[in-house]
Amino acid sequence: MIYRLTKGVFPLLDFPKAIALLEPFFVMGGWLISIIMLGILPLRRSPQAATSWLLLIFLWPVPGLILFLAIGRARGSQSRRERFLKLAPFLAETAAGIAQVGPSTPDGVPDASDFAAKLGGFPAVGGNALEFLDDYDVVIDRLVADIDSAREHVRIMVYIFANDGTGSRVIAALARARQRGVACHVLIDPVGSHHWRRATLAALAHAGVSALETLPVTFLSLRRRSDMRNHRKLFIIDGLIGYAGSQNLVNKAFRPGITNREMVVRTVGPVVAAMTCVFLADWYCETETLLQTQAEIPPAQGSAAALVLPSGAEYPLRGFETMLVWLIHSARSRVILTTPYFIPDEALQNAMQFAAARGVEVILIVSAISDQPMVRLAQCSYYDDLLSMGVRIVCFRDYLLHAKNVSIDGRVAIVGSSNIDIRSFQLNEELSLLLFDPVSVGALVALQEQALAHSDPLDLATWRQRSRLRQVGEGLARLVSPLL
Repeated sequence: MIYRLTKGVFPLLDFPKAIALLEPFFVMGGWLISIIMLGILPLRRSPQAATSWLLLIFLWPVPGLILFLAIGRARGSQSRRERFLKLAPFLAETAAGIAQVGPSTPDGVPDASDFAAKLGGFPAVGGNALEFLDDYDVVIDRLVADIDSAREHVRIMVYIFANDGTGSRVIAALARARQRGVACHVLIDPVGSHHWRRATLAALAHAGVSALETLPVTFLSLRRRSDMRNHRKLFIIDGLIGYAGSQNLVNKAFRPGITNREMVVRTVGPVVAAMTCVFLADWYCETETLLQTQAEIPPAQGSAAALVLPSGAEYPLRGFETMLVWLIHSARSRVILTTPYFIPDEALQNAMQFAAARGVEVILIVSAISDQPMVRLAQCSYYDDLLSMGVRIVCFRDYLLHAKNVSIDGRVAIVGSSNIDIRSFQLNEELSLLLFDPVSVGALVALQEQALAHSDPLDLATWRQRSRLRQVGEGLARLVSPLL
């Protein structure tokens, strides 16, 4: 191939002979790369990730090394970490203010709330009023109405912000808010929003909104993993109303033939202070400007007990994954997990299988419709193992079920932006809202029951009848699943 590409440019050189002379050096170089990476890759990586990288590099040493240098190091920006550390007093002060509000959780779940507080830094707090929204258009209607009622500030952090029909409605509401003198700040992820990034930023700037890219991809950013993304979806109005969940600001059918179904929690009450704190921290990490020196604690509005659990590169432990695995191991009767993308690591897979073996009913709700073919193949490769151990797997019909939520024994629930996959566990900035009171958890379980009613169960015997070619594809995708 090299000969064909170059003989027309350098006709006087004997390229076949030159390549033959250089071939031993290519082989030695490949072996050298493989040996060096054999000593590097197992460090600070799961066995699955190390195995996947080693397989890739042994097969294609030079391309594998290039890919590893681009995305192989789960390391965030040093400057961002340093900025985040400077926020420690501010975050601690807000957490202390939230803790002073009053009793936080029912007697049955203090261990869960205490552990979550250690992982994310914010305590559980009572006095909140929650509203579950699983209608895509209703979420946008409510958000626009809340922005139109804003008096002081609007803060939006989102993975996808498009300038399509849906995004333009929000931009127009922000423009009206700016005309009233309301401060508006927006953080968008440039990778998630890449199709609309320039047009969206231009429209926001035209509306007078302060908008920035979070974790921007530049030449300097190549020193860290450029695929470590801010995947949070967080909308805050006046520090009094907070939205957390899975929904982006884009048309629900932005992919042809696929309509998204989401889950968002609209919250008022003291827990919104923690949401505000997460936004302020992310804004500071991008700008070194703290929009508020103190996060005000909203007054009590209800009886719901909730906790904000942020996770990402700045946090010492994988907050969402660690919490999820712990909760499944502690489950006594029933676990329901809803996720569009399911690529578990060994710890989560073991937790699910052990729970099922103990007699816990473990239900995994995934979407029958997929928008990520490679992820779907890798995801399906885990089904046989889980079904064999008694885990129930059901596929939601008609929509891409993009919602991400979990319930444990009807006593603890999680709603947020995190998928149940290695990318959300290890790479992305995520935000989860943990719920501890029976009324809130019961409301989520009721919505999960509705999803179950619109889903088709997978049968192990039938599943094993899929084609051999499909099984081979799943196996190959599983080999690289820690890299997806």
